[in-house]
Amino acid sequence: MPGTDGTDLRTRQFAHLSRPGSTPALLVVDVQRDFADPDRLTEYGLKDAALTALDRAVTRIGHLVDAARAAQVPVVWVELGSDPARPWRASNWLRGGDYDAPMSPDEPCRVGTDGAEWYRMRPAEGEERVVKRGYSGFLGTDLDARLRAAGCGWLTVVGLTSECCVYATAQDAVQHDWPVVVPTDATAAYDLDVNAAALQQLALNVAVLADADEVTALWERNSR
Repeated sequence: MPGTDGTDLRTRQFAHLSRPGSTPALLVVDVQRDFADPDRLTEYGLKDAALTALDRAVTRIGHLVDAARAAQVPVVWVELGSDPARPWRASNWLRGGDYDAPMSPDEPCRVGTDGAEWYRMRPAEGEERVVKRGYSGFLGTDLDARLRAAGCGWLTVVGLTSECCVYATAQDAVQHDWPVVVPTDATAAYDLDVNAAALQQLALNVAVLADADEVTALWERNSR
């Protein structure tokens, strides 16, 4: 929608992100084996189209990680660490009705298991890692403080899944006063309609939607 000064809103948004000294960061959310490896998702009954979209998103995320490193954009790895010693009781209640149940052996990304490992990508030495207990990378962590200490000015949020942990992390980011960009080709859900709805919600209240190429171009402008 054109602004009152005749300048396209998206142009003004991207101009802000491209200004000198506006350091970006890439947040990679939950691209872990329990969420991304098709061999671990059989119980979800994903359709072929959803599996294809998931594979493409993971590939695109890997490309963005490489591009961020080439442009000297900080990459921050936000990962779920389900700790049996601290079960997420509200989640127990929501999914099974038993608030006081111990953590199920099938809980995704249990600390110390191979299901919690990164899938088809991994943090490089020196890159920040933030372990979260729930959906948002900001809840109960020092992610906001780390980003501010690094001098970051805006965030690109990618990962899995669009309607859950990507949405929660991006929403908390904007509420912490971060401009947020979500590349639509670098996130996915286990259902195409759910992903489309999540992207619509993100665009309404949380983030500017783009694609990976647009984000990479912005990073390259910042690195000049």
